[in-house]
This record gives sequence, C-alpha cells and structure tokens, in this order.
Amino acid sequence: MTTRAGFVALIGEPNAGKSTLTNRMVGAKVSIVTHKVQTTRARIRGVAIEGDAQIVFVDTPGLFKPRRRLDRAMVAAAWGGAADADVIVLMVEAHRGVTEGVEKILEGLEEIGKGRTVALAINKIDRVKAEALLALSQKLNDRFPFAKTFMISAEKGHGVDDLRHWLAGEVPEGPWLYPEDQIADLPLRMIAAEITREKLTLRLHQELPYQLTVETENWEERKDGSARIDQVIYVARDGHKGILLGHRGETIKAISKAAREELEEFLGRKVHLFLQVKVRTGWLEEAARYSEMGLDFKDGN
Repeated sequence: MTTRAGFVALIGEPNAGKSTLTNRMVGAKVSIVTHKVQTTRARIRGVAIEGDAQIVFVDTPGLFKPRRRLDRAMVAAAWGGAADADVIVLMVEAHRGVTEGVEKILEGLEEIGKGRTVALAINKIDRVKAEALLALSQKLNDRFPFAKTFMISAEKGHGVDDLRHWLAGEVPEGPWLYPEDQIADLPLRMIAAEITREKLTLRLHQELPYQLTVETENWEERKDGSARIDQVIYVARDGHKGILLGHRGETIKAISKAAREELEEFLGRKVHLFLQVKVRTGWLEEAARYSEMGLDFKDGN
C-alpha cells in the first residue's frame, strides 16, 4: 500500500472561509470560526484522512493590509505557511469576486506559486448565480494558471469531498506525518486558549478583540477525570478590563460559561474553567505573547 502525506495551505482574504473549510475537511472544530476578520492568528493545522492519504491543513491567517506589529507577524505567517506547503489552495468569496485584496494575493502567488500546485476554491457559491460563477472562474484562471478550480460551500459542505479527494492525490507519496488519532498539532493548552478567545470575539465588538490575548496558565488533570483549566486574559488598557468584566461581572461569566461548555464538548469530559483578567499595557510589543500564539515576533518588524 502506497501512503501519501503532505501539507496544504489555504490562503485568502480574512473571512474567505478558510477556517470553516479546515473544520469541514477535518471533521472537528480545530480552527476558530467567527464572523470577525483576523481571528486565526497562528498556523493551525488540521489533519484529514482520505483513503491512504493524510492531508495536513495549514490554516493561515487571512492576508490583509497590515497596520500594526501583530498584523505584520500574521501576514508573514500566512505567506510562510504557503511557501512551506506542497499544495496551495486560494479561497475567494463568490459574491465578492476579485477584490483589491485578492489582486494583491494573486501578485504574491506569482512568486510563491512558482513550481507548486495551486488550486482555486470559489467559496460561498450559494450566494451567486451560475453565470456569475463561471465568469469569476474565467477571470481568475486568466490571471493565474490554477491546476484546478473547485466550486464549494465550506459551510454547507458542497464540493468539499471533491476537493479533499483531489488533494489526496496531489500530496506526495510518503509515510504519514501524524498518528491517526491526532487531529491537530496544536497543544491542547493553546486550543483551549483559542476557544476562550473565540467566545470573547463573539461577545465583544469593535476593536477590543484585537487588543486582547488569552493564555492557558495552568492545566490540572483531576482524579475524577475532569480538568481544571486556569486562563489569563491580557488586555492593553484599564478601561478594557471593565468592558470585559461587564456589569456585576455578567459579561465575563457568560464568556466563561460558553467557553467551558465548548471545552467540555471538545475534550469529552467535565471542565472547571477559571478566567482572570490582567492589564498589560505593552502586550502587543512582547515577544513572549507572540510565541504563545505561534507567531514570530521578528516577523512584525
């Protein structure tokens, strides 16, 4: 039996559906999905099995115009993920078409895509008519020699099996990279922090989610099979702490409950979650915070 294994990088603008597609391919919630842009910070990898092939998804942060150090580190991580992959899949939203951001990515692909297999996945196809889809596909294929074009809906699952099947045949021959039961190479502590950060992002609006980070400080396995997880939410300003706690601590309680419920579902056991909020004015400039997120601080220069 010939086995295959390789890395597939999903690239695209923020909100193109990369995380949703990763989760759909892997069949488990590995990557954070929110309607806010820029929620995937580190290169989260999900592992999907298709026949004799193991496909490792590198879910890159969305490519966008960086403004701050954190943004620059995220964009560097995205292109780095693409440069290291065996196959690259560019995801474009059907209803948005060739935006300024997509133009920029196509320019970057001319360099990084050289000698690599690059596929196009037009996502959210349920939002536009067939003729518009064909026109968009034609336009994109005129711009770049894509190996294959897929019409998908990551959310509803349309076309996803075809894409996974094709990817299985495109990754190189070789031994599997991960044990069969391992869905993500992110340590559980980091996944737990990401789950809490997702709940914060969904609950809080405007700029605040980008001014905070979550770290799992302590993880204790209890004798009764449950886990005690202690996390710290770092915010950049005193005022943010008040917003986060909410009136009589209601906001933080709701966030904690939502995160705990999802953690219990993910781990399949009881979880005792303790959240603390700390103000660290300069966390956006601290190298240690970046490595906790799986990013390289130097990339932000």
